[in-house]
This record gives sequence, structure tokens and C-alpha cells, in this order.
Amino acid sequence: MFISERHKKIIEMIQENGSVQVENLSSELGVSLMTIRRDLKKLKEEGVIERCYGGAVIKQEVTYADKQISNKESKERIASKCAEQVKADNVVFLDAGTTTYEIAGMISSIPGILVVTNDLEIAQLLKNSEVELIVCGGTVQKSTGSMYGYYSTQMMESFQFDIGFFGAASIDGNMQVLTPTIEKVFLKRLLMKNCKQSYLAVDNSKFNKKAMNKVSDLSDYNVVVTDHKFSENELARLVKAGVEIISV
Repeated sequence: MFISERHKKIIEMIQENGSVQVENLSSELGVSLMTIRRDLKKLKEEGVIERCYGGAVIKQEVTYADKQISNKESKERIASKCAEQVKADNVVFLDAGTTTYEIAGMISSIPGILVVTNDLEIAQLLKNSEVELIVCGGTVQKSTGSMYGYYSTQMMESFQFDIGFFGAASIDGNMQVLTPTIEKVFLKRLLMKNCKQSYLAVDNSKFNKKAMNKVSDLSDYNVVVTDHKFSENELARLVKAGVEIISV
């Protein structure tokens, strides 16, 4: 078994069981304990898993409080560019996240807009504003204040948006947008499809990191707003795919 195949199998076992033990992996995959420990070390360095005593567990999302204080100035600049795209009477989707929280504050005085969000913190921020507000129902991820799951997906299925702003937990070297939470994948894909214009609003800290579940490719968004510096090759690929890059 190649290393990449072994890593894929380890990830699948963690996703299925929530955690794995080194001894069980060694027996299941037919390799030494030392090999498994090296595999887990590599996967941890890539941000895919978290180590625990004697094994590994699914990597959890960063808490809302930690996200708020991380790269705040970059997020504000990104949010300002995004807010410029919102016009009076637009129907706007705001994905859960701290950059979209900043966008919410900046668009709250635009006349006639309707905002739909799956973020409880954003809903609280906009509760007393002039915007018309709809909150997506579903299961609450308490660490992040976001809604997801079957009921969220069912509720959002018939909604159509003029513009939607999305965040990301991780973007890997292949420009794939990833999340640690598999239940969020289907909701994000549905909402992107239902937006006339989809914006990915992400700061540089999200790039070149991995997570277990693919949401989309960077090329699936109409616009990417970021302070990340793309290589010439990456820019060429994105331009060829029709993606507009707004640098801040």
C-alpha cells in the first residue's frame, strides 16, 4: 500500500469512528507502530487530524472567540471590499464566520436588503438593524454559533440570492476549499448554487492548510476576495476558470 493510500485509509477510519488507536491502525493496515506514528505526525502537520493519547481524532473547527481575534485587520479590509458589492434591495446570504460577521455590520444600513444567514452571531448583530432578516434553522454547532444539517439544507433548498458571501476553514495547495465538519459540505454547496454571484471571503491564514472534507474548488466561486498572494500559475488557472480576484 502506498503512503497516500494509507493516509486516505487512516482518514476514512477516523471519519467513520471519530477516533483511532495506533495499535488498531497498525493491525488493520499491516504496518509497524512506528510507521503509523509517522503517518499520524504527517497528517497532524497538514492540519487534517489532531493527536490524542495513543491515537488520533477528527480535527475540530476553531471556536468563534478564537476566530474573532485572528487576523482581524485583514478580515475588516476583506469585508469592506465585499460590502461594496451589495446594492439596495439585494437578497444576501451570509455564511457563518467572523469575516462575514464583519460584512454584516458594514451592510446593515443599506436600504431594502434581505439578509439570510446560518450564523447566530450575525443574526444577533442584525436583530435590531433595519435589514429584513431570516435565520436558517437546523442543528447548532455551539463552538462556532453556526447552523447546519438536514433541516438547514431542507430550508435553504428553495431560496435564491442575488449575492452570497462564503468563508472557508482551509484551502489546500490544490486550491480546494475544505472543512473539518462533513455536515456543512452539502449546505454550502447548495447555497453556492443558489447565488447569482458567489464570493469567497478569506484571509491569508486559511491557505495551504488541509481538512478532511472538500466543499468546492476555488474556481467554483465567481469572485475571491483575499489578502493572499497567488503565484502566477495559480492566478492563470483562476483567470482561465473565469474567477475574479479582488486583492486587499
